Amino acid sequence: MLQLLCTSSIRTSTSIPLSATSVDISLVVCLSLDRTHVSLKTLLLLYCNDEWEHYMQCDGSPDPAVPQEINTFMSLWQENKNEDIEFVIKKGNQVLNLIEKLNFLLLDTPPNELMEKVIIQYQESILELQSLLHQKYNEATEHLLKVSKLYEAVSELILINNLKKKIIGENVVDLHQFTPVGGVYLIDALKLPPQAKQIKGWTMVELLDVGLETYPYPPESEETEDATYPRIGVTLRLLDSVIFFEEPMVARWDSAGKQWRTDGISDIKYKMKEKQISFEMDAFYTITLIQDAHLNMPYQSWELRPNGTDELLFTVVTAFAEVLMQIKGNQCMLSSVIVDGSEQLSHLTGKWTSPIDLIIALKKAGVNIFPSDYSYKYVCVNKKTPLAEVTTYQQMALVASAFAFSWSKWNLASGQDQVVFKVSEHLKTDAVKDEDWSLYMFNGQRAQRLRISETSEAFSEDLAENTEFHSTLYHLIKDFASEEAIEKVKKASCLFIDAISQLLIATRVLTYS
Repeated sequence: MLQLLCTSSIRTSTSIPLSATSVDISLVVCLSLDRTHVSLKTLLLLYCNDEWEHYMQCDGSPDPAVPQEINTFMSLWQENKNEDIEFVIKKGNQVLNLIEKLNFLLLDTPPNELMEKVIIQYQESILELQSLLHQKYNEATEHLLKVSKLYEAVSELILINNLKKKIIGENVVDLHQFTPVGGVYLIDALKLPPQAKQIKGWTMVELLDVGLETYPYPPESEETEDATYPRIGVTLRLLDSVIFFEEPMVARWDSAGKQWRTDGISDIKYKMKEKQISFEMDAFYTITLIQDAHLNMPYQSWELRPNGTDELLFTVVTAFAEVLMQIKGNQCMLSSVIVDGSEQLSHLTGKWTSPIDLIIALKKAGVNIFPSDYSYKYVCVNKKTPLAEVTTYQQMALVASAFAFSWSKWNLASGQDQVVFKVSEHLKTDAVKDEDWSLYMFNGQRAQRLRISETSEAFSEDLAENTEFHSTLYHLIKDFASEEAIEKVKKASCLFIDAISQLLIATRVLTYS
């Protein structure tokens, strides 16, 4: 059996279409309250911030939104030849950052504010950058094999790429239900190119037009049709930058069918503590590790708690992890991801970013608490009408600068047309006491405070004493709020409100808890 050991990875991308693991643009919904004011102010500040950040980098990177700059960047790199692998990896990270910026522009900009020709331009730039990066890795690998003495030590080279694809079928991975985690491993046997020779002080190497060639395995010939060949053994050390909550599934890329498949791979052995997985293949494949995209759904509980001016903590507790996010102004930050009592993903924590960037980063790391449009097919959800659910997120965001919100078990008993949650005025930074919570019910058009508590024996829609119905959550809360709390709500930044709304709509805590 041939044995391969993968210990490191090279980040790159290909022109394979993005899979269902990409963040659904429908999740990014801006606050409908005072929509024009919020949108224009948000976009102006974000645009200025992005432009200033790009200017201050001073690293020669082009602005990916400007066609002339991105085309010049690609043309100049296209002309450079015989670059070593270290330089290509460094340059490749710069290209990946440009691709991420273009994806961010496509996801973060409201559809009605992005012209169709601009969308096409961004998509074409992404494909061209991916293609160029793949080409450069091949050229660097060929150069490495020519000038080094690798033939004395190894006969295989492993390249790793990031591929994503959406598919459905027998022995085919359904990327609505599963998601690749930790990138993709392109495993090939390569033909050794002509080696450099030292002749009278000169270094000479034969140049071939074919470029980097792969070695077919099993060999393709009539004489070997009935022959048997040893299977290829592969051992992968899993990255610390991702989390596998269960034993991952190994899948191979089927280039003909444009899909991920699980056949052709056998004898899978997973060592969770050692972060290692081994398996056998009948040929060289591009492979990836697949995880159920809905392992962390439904959530066990959630809480939204203010802890300063235009600042709050958002906690989502799942069966496997406790995810704590912080929102401040128009940005958010991953505070911690706790799994089995220990903190994970230290490379992501403590970094301020946009809600969209945080969502993408967590999903790439294997922590998916962001349902898609089809997630309800794979998760037992507490279905609610869009009017009740989305309107509640928007109005919660509006008053979240002074009021805490949390999960209630009675939300399961209130029916599809109404949502039930806990509310407490909270002007301190400590945790909310159990006795300070009250239960509220809202259907998108009528809000009320309930008589029952979280510990009541049965659900009831009876109004709390000395209370009345209101058309909005804000007006209902005003009946019981202090002047300090209302003043804090009035002074809350529109950007802060919008950031809260984005994360609430992305996590859909009222339906997936």
